Amino acid sequence: MTMQSPVPDNRDNFDQIYKLLQGEYPNAEPMLHFNNPLELLVATILSAQCTDKQVNKVTQVLFKKYQSVEDFANADLTELGKDIYTTGFYHQKAKHIIGSAQLILTEFGGRVPDNMEDLLKLPGVGRKTANIVLARGYDIIEGIAVDTHVTRLSQKLGFTKNNDPKKIEVDLMTLAEKKDLENLSMTLILHGRNVCIARRPKCGECVVSELCPSSEV
Repeated sequence: MTMQSPVPDNRDNFDQIYKLLQGEYPNAEPMLHFNNPLELLVATILSAQCTDKQVNKVTQVLFKKYQSVEDFANADLTELGKDIYTTGFYHQKAKHIIGSAQLILTEFGGRVPDNMEDLLKLPGVGRKTANIVLARGYDIIEGIAVDTHVTRLSQKLGFTKNNDPKKIEVDLMTLAEKKDLENLSMTLILHGRNVCIARRPKCGECVVSELCPSSEV
């Protein structure tokens, strides 16, 4: 069994790589559908281990049934679980949604928090979810949402040697301007979904293959 060679440091090429990827995805917009920070929070919780397409199918019905933070706070756990069943891990997600809504009512005056510290107090909310809610719900860039795609591509492109999402976030924040962090996250996610696919990367179709230390071309 051969040991896989470590990916060399490629941070010097970050600006050029990011520029090329921006050209490929000029409209790197979020896929989740929402109308306010509460809906965004719920949708993001549901998106864990689930496609945005499936989440949008579920929330199209869900947000008609539960229209306020009070509706979610008072929801029956079993019933809400059935409502979100097709997103997977439905019991845990239902607990997180109800618990978050109850805390928003009791601690935050019925309003989804607009700062990292308070968002992280909500059940099931980590830095990734908090960054998404801040950026897309309040237009506040605090950091970068690091999901599995962002983790994998950051490593393959040689932008980080870390595995911990918090450390990867710090590494990326040293490379990109703060105003670009939300766009960078979505751009890497889209490239991970469309080209740099985990099990079968399409290196021959990749616009940054010549600059990628992991390219198989």
